[in-house]
Amino acid sequence: MLIMTNDCSAASRISKVLPHLLDKQGLHTLSPSLLERDAYQAQLRSNPDQCSGIRFDVKWSNGNHKTKTGSLLKVQVELQTSASIKPIVLSQSIKLNRSGGWDSLKLDNENYKTIGKIIGWRVLLLEDGKVLAERRSFLWQTEKTSKKSEKPSPD
Repeated sequence: MLIMTNDCSAASRISKVLPHLLDKQGLHTLSPSLLERDAYQAQLRSNPDQCSGIRFDVKWSNGNHKTKTGSLLKVQVELQTSASIKPIVLSQSIKLNRSGGWDSLKLDNENYKTIGKIIGWRVLLLEDGKVLAERRSFLWQTEKTSKKSEKPSPD
C-alpha cells in the first residue's frame, strides 16, 4: 500500500525543460508533429548557420506553496558556455495568480551568436531570490565547494 503525504505533493517543482533551437524565422518546428519537431531540431543542430537563437520552454508548478503578497516569483535559466566563465542568466517574472504552467525564455540574434557553445544549463524557480525548485542538464558543472544534501534531478 502506498500512502502519499502532503509534504510530497506540496513541493514546488520544475517538471520539464525543453531547449529548442530556433531557425531564422524564429520557429523550432515546421509542423505540430513531435516527430517533425525532433527531426527539425536535429537538422538545426547539424547546421548551426541556420539557427538564430534558442528558447527554453519550462513547465513548473508551485505545488501547495503559498506565495506571499508582494513577492516576486520568477523563472531563471543559467547557461554555461564555451565563451564565458560566468553563467549567462535569463530570467522572467511570473504573474502571482498562477500556480504553474509553461513559460518560455529566449536568447536570440546577436546575443545567441556571441555566447559560444552551450555546455550545460540550469533552471530555477525563485521567490524573492530564494530557490523553490531546480532542474539542470546532465552536463551542468557545480562548484566543488558547495555541498548539498539533496541534489536536483538532472535531465
